[in-house]
Amino acid sequence: MITPALLVDRGRLEANIAAMAATMARAGVALRPHFKTSKSLEVARLQAEAGAVGFTCATAAEVDALLQAGHRDLFWAHAPVGPKAGLAADFNRRGRVIVAVDSAELVDALAPDIPVRIEVDTGLGRTGVAADDVPALARRILDRGLELDGVYTFEGQVYAAEDRSAVAERAAAELVTVAERLRADGIPVPTVSVGSTPGAASAPLVRGVTEARPGTYVFADAGQVRLGSQRLEDCALAVAATVIRVRGDEAVVDAGTKALGSERAPDGTFGMVPELGASVTAAWEEHGLISGAPGLRVGDVVRIVPNHACVTVNMWSAMRAGGQTWATVARR
Repeated sequence: MITPALLVDRGRLEANIAAMAATMARAGVALRPHFKTSKSLEVARLQAEAGAVGFTCATAAEVDALLQAGHRDLFWAHAPVGPKAGLAADFNRRGRVIVAVDSAELVDALAPDIPVRIEVDTGLGRTGVAADDVPALARRILDRGLELDGVYTFEGQVYAAEDRSAVAERAAAELVTVAERLRADGIPVPTVSVGSTPGAASAPLVRGVTEARPGTYVFADAGQVRLGSQRLEDCALAVAATVIRVRGDEAVVDAGTKALGSERAPDGTFGMVPELGASVTAAWEEHGLISGAPGLRVGDVVRIVPNHACVTVNMWSAMRAGGQTWATVARR
């Protein structure tokens, strides 16, 4: 095997897919996984076969690839600014592609009849409209002849929270309150959607939530292990790397930020090497440094569990799953 290589443990992958599908089925909540994690049509097929109602997308390329593959119920969870507004109309001639909005400017740029969801900021402070401003935006959507599919949030603040369950539940409860307020004003709100892997065991269970959009769960990663939302044995994604230099209990491998991604853990490391109880403590473009791993020799192959699966996959055009090679969708 030529390294570095992106590897998928299919058994763990399918177990993660089944576990999340079962969790949402018990909760009576629709599962719409975020495609940006895997960027793989093969993984999407497995998720759809396990009961996913559709997919969440980040980029236009992801939407296009899923439509070409026959997936016709998608949520494009990114602002349709500029030419993307025209793409939204084109996509909806090929399937049902719900579009994210959080301002009058985005609403006014869209053609009539396009389904939209209002993003509500429930504490992350990135994008999304304040809860009190949702009714006015909803009325503007209806006045413009658009279809209001519902409301959604990304409770990403759970990543930095000590009590993740409580934070996720508060975000979901706020979103449900927003939906109930709209309904009280006579505005139908079919969908109330939450979305994160650390919050997947709590936010979707709040009464009134109808959909969940986790992404990272499909592979798991070192970040989820540190948070305690998934276990090391759940990690289905790894970068295979070969030792090219040894210095005491340190080893240089042929995988750096272009293989692992540049996202660091809180302790500054770039990934875990579980079999050795070690970490990648430094990384350059094509080199990584594993510390605390005596006994390695030049030519040894190690498996590195990345900090953030989504970022790592984005660096690759293909991944290996057993004897198969699965292509990934290019970012653009």
